[in-house]
Amino acid sequence: MMKEINPVNITDNAVELIGHKWMLITAGEQESFNLMTASWGGIGFMWGKPVAFVVVRPNRYTYEFIEKKEYLTLSFMGEEFRSALRVCGTTSGRNGDKMAAAGLSPIVTEMGNVAVEGADLVLECRKLYSDALKESGFVDKSCLEKWYAEDNPLHRMYVVEIMHAWIKE
Repeated sequence: MMKEINPVNITDNAVELIGHKWMLITAGEQESFNLMTASWGGIGFMWGKPVAFVVVRPNRYTYEFIEKKEYLTLSFMGEEFRSALRVCGTTSGRNGDKMAAAGLSPIVTEMGNVAVEGADLVLECRKLYSDALKESGFVDKSCLEKWYAEDNPLHRMYVVEIMHAWIKE
């Protein structure tokens, strides 16, 4: 069971949630969606709205779904889902049903967006802004050198408004 809360009442530490526990970004609709594990992003407040930001490489299959749709979800799972998160971070949905391969089940929100059953926290988000990271924008070039080799394209960043937030009861 999930209980809806106001996003300002999220008490989890965003650095811990995203950087250490990871999240599943899901985009698409019930009939056709994909998800991926992500450990880069943030949660905060911008343009008078509660927001999250996520970054996705354009060569990821989930990127295609994010680009086509206005909404996406962020599902934060407990430690018991760590192996499923690894599967979702290393397996491509182009080659089959990644959610099933990870032993996960979809849930569909009232707005028709797909999230992951069993999550401790689900954020249903609407895209507000996106742009590709650019080499010229890196003040600290060591980040560019460490994370972006020739076969690793720069991410696209999405700033998304948190429309709904649910916590596990």
